[in-house]
Amino acid sequence: MIKLYSYFRSSASYRVRIVLAMKSLPYEYIGIHLLKGGGEQFSPEYRKLNPSALTPTLVASDGAVITQSLAIIDYLEETHPNPSVLPVAAADRAYVRSIALQIACEIHPLNNLRVLSYLKDVVNAAEDTKSAWYAHWVKLGFDAIEATLASDPRTGTFCFGEHPTLADICLVPQVFNAKRMGIALDAYPTIARINDAACALEAFSKAEPSRQPDAF
Repeated sequence: MIKLYSYFRSSASYRVRIVLAMKSLPYEYIGIHLLKGGGEQFSPEYRKLNPSALTPTLVASDGAVITQSLAIIDYLEETHPNPSVLPVAAADRAYVRSIALQIACEIHPLNNLRVLSYLKDVVNAAEDTKSAWYAHWVKLGFDAIEATLASDPRTGTFCFGEHPTLADICLVPQVFNAKRMGIALDAYPTIARINDAACALEAFSKAEPSRQPDAF
């Protein structure tokens, strides 16, 4: 049985939950609360699994320990290729990955919990300053993604055609967090439409934060 160490509001964990659901892979959910008791991710037991003290961590059925959401998704794609989260053609696969990486590498790292905590606890940034920081990087990234999706003929119901891919898997959790932080999507109609289409799918719905065992 696969084990997934996850935090319900972690967008990186959210990505992996979507893929596990898309591929109909059963797994044991182990909640790692990033705030309780100063952060359960810092416990010695969890650090043995993931020295970075981040979520998610996946323990495969053969005992292999994999960290970093995109590496986990690559592993699941290679070991359980159907349904695939990537298109067939090399150029299209690169295009889908480019959208996913804009989110996972350009937006998310600047706005995750440890960065926001550092701004608050070390830099002593005021709450409105912290919120402005978050909004700046999300809007900068969403401006570029919206322009790409609105103009590229490969955009369909989803980021690429009529089936969800890695791009949607990364986009939906980022939109969830943006909404939670009060960022309106009025300027991003294509992103909003794709997000709504993806969230209507069972795999995305099952992975939604409020439906996780540690949600409260």
